[in-house]
This record gives sequence, C-alpha cells and structure tokens, in this order.
Amino acid sequence: MYVMKYNTLLYYCYSTIADAEQFAADHLKFCKELALTGRIIVADEGLNGTVSGTAQACEAYMQAIHADERFAKTEFKIDEVDTPSFVKMHVRYKSEIVHSGLRDPNIINPQLKTGKHLEPVEFMEMKDRDDVVVLDVRSNYEHSLGKFKNAVTLDIDNFRDFPAMINELAKFKDKKILTYCTGGIKCEKASALLLHEGFTDVYQLHGGIIKYGKEAGGKDFEGKCYVFDNRLSVDVNSVNPMV
Repeated sequence: MYVMKYNTLLYYCYSTIADAEQFAADHLKFCKELALTGRIIVADEGLNGTVSGTAQACEAYMQAIHADERFAKTEFKIDEVDTPSFVKMHVRYKSEIVHSGLRDPNIINPQLKTGKHLEPVEFMEMKDRDDVVVLDVRSNYEHSLGKFKNAVTLDIDNFRDFPAMINELAKFKDKKILTYCTGGIKCEKASALLLHEGFTDVYQLHGGIIKYGKEAGGKDFEGKCYVFDNRLSVDVNSVNPMV
C-alpha cells in the first residue's frame, strides 16, 4: 500500500525585501497552490517560516525559494513526518521576522554583523571549555522542556525580553559566549546585540538545536526541543538522551 510522505521545513533568511507586504500576499497564494500548511512571517528584513506538506510540494517550495536570488542561501531543516504539522497556511507581514524590539538596522543588522557561526560539531567540541559560556536565548517555556547541559538560561517569557537581560550577562564578558536557539534565527539578533553591547567573543550555533540533532546527534541536550508547529516538541539527542 502506498504511504504518502510528508515533510516539515524550518527555515529563515535575513535578506531585504523591498515590498514585503505585497510579497507576503503573493507568497500566501503560492503556498496554497502547493497545498502547503504552515506559518511564515515576512518583514522588510527577510523571511521566517515553518511549512509542511508532501515531500514533492516541499521540494518545489525549496526550489522556488532558492531560485530567488534574495533567498538563494537559505538553509532548510527538513523533518519527515507522518502527517502535516499544521492545519492551515498563514503568511503574515510583520515589522520583524522574530520579535525582539530591535528594529533599528543601524544598531542591529544580522546581514552586516552577528556572532560567528559554529557548525554543530564545532559547537560540540567547544561548549565544555573553561573559557566558554553556553547561552540559551529562548524563553522560559522553551528551555523548561529541554536545554544543553550546563547552559545559562534567562528568565524571559518572550524573546523581546532578551535585550533587558543583557546586564545580567555582564559577568561573562571575558568569556567566549556560545548562543543557541531552536533554528538559529534568534541567535542572529541576540549575538548581534551582545556584540553591540561590548561582548567581543560571541558565537552562535548555526542551524540551532534542530541542526545539531541531525549532525551531532544532539549530544548533551537534556529533554526535548520545542518546535513551532503541532508537534510541539521533538527529540534531538540520540547519543546520550538521559544525560
């Protein structure tokens, strides 16, 4: 018996969109033509999305995104799922693709300055050094479900609360700061803000926890990773899940 294959795609791309509001309307129509479900945020600064559908539809979507020179370097995290991870398709225009309150591109612009990207294996090899602090930039709910062993967490309910917590991190200014989040998008702005505030050695886990699970086996990640779809959370640690 033929079994339909579905994928869920997680991605973001910081790239200027000249008429983002119109792009959002057109993009919604395109996604519906592919029978995709999901949630995409469009802003002047780029795209942030999770979409789900048949493997064929997801492949067509990725090809279309990569065919647009503005988004040619977009990386997709791909999960195979039994059923689509959303019920409907939403594409919305907002002021930011991740709500941080940091809207002045002259201060924070991930396209120009952000933390150094570490691939998952590099992050794994570096995270336990004495001169390193691993910083979770996600919310209380997210890191309550799972986090890296010995990671520093912040008492924030939303990412927009992150800027107000910078002073609490001042004691780590002489350390290498390794930031991480679900897929990487929050770290782009969090690490940029840390650099703006005088931290000099700032890194980010490229592709976030999801990519780390796929390429480094999720080693030393305790618990589950919260995801922004109907699955709610996923396992990422296949190396030492009971750490």
